[in-house]
Amino acid sequence: MKKLSLAALALMIVAACAPPTAQDSPEIRAASAAWTEALNAGDLDALLAVYAEDAHILPPSAAPGRGHDAVRESFGPMIDAGLGGSLTSIEVAAAGDIGHHVGTYEITADGEVLDRGKYMEVWRQQGGEWKIAADIWNSDMPAAAGALMVGTHEVKDADVWLAAWAGPDGRRADFAANGAPSVRVLQSPEKPNLTGLVIEVADMDALTAWLQSEEGARAKDEDGVIDSTLQLLTEVE
Repeated sequence: MKKLSLAALALMIVAACAPPTAQDSPEIRAASAAWTEALNAGDLDALLAVYAEDAHILPPSAAPGRGHDAVRESFGPMIDAGLGGSLTSIEVAAAGDIGHHVGTYEITADGEVLDRGKYMEVWRQQGGEWKIAADIWNSDMPAAAGALMVGTHEVKDADVWLAAWAGPDGRRADFAANGAPSVRVLQSPEKPNLTGLVIEVADMDALTAWLQSEEGARAKDEDGVIDSTLQLLTEVE
């Protein structure tokens, strides 16, 4: 039996140690289709199931988050608002237990395109299933001009009112789902029960309708807002 030359042996070792070549992944394509189906069906649990438990979420114009709570914070308000959408893949590939998906998206409501942009996902195989391990996306559309509104009011209990604004699922989520994607919370250092909001309004009609609705009135009542002290200021053009 002939002995292998050192050069041939080295080539065999290099070949054995070389990383697998990335190839198109039908499994990731199918899992991505399940993501779209879940969004359009308004099924947040099914959408969460596509993500790894420790997934990194990097939404536009917001701080990065991690895990299913961050996924819920990003996509829950969209589902609550009845939004749907579609994905168009540019590249889907996997090598070993790591893959990636690059593409474009459209977010729609009643057939109208509200947003379009691009995304990149990192996928990881876990227990024989492909899960999104990192998700980043951003819009191609120009930022909405929006209006600036300042509201001040007194509350019955400052601690109760502040608690309503704590965390991603508090009042910020309600405002974001109703035309106000960004809200800053204010409190007087001399009079703790004197509080206020700086609101960036993307859809004034939607925000006004919600504030005047039974749901909006219930929110103010739950938070202890004294309605007679409410004052609103809007930006002068």
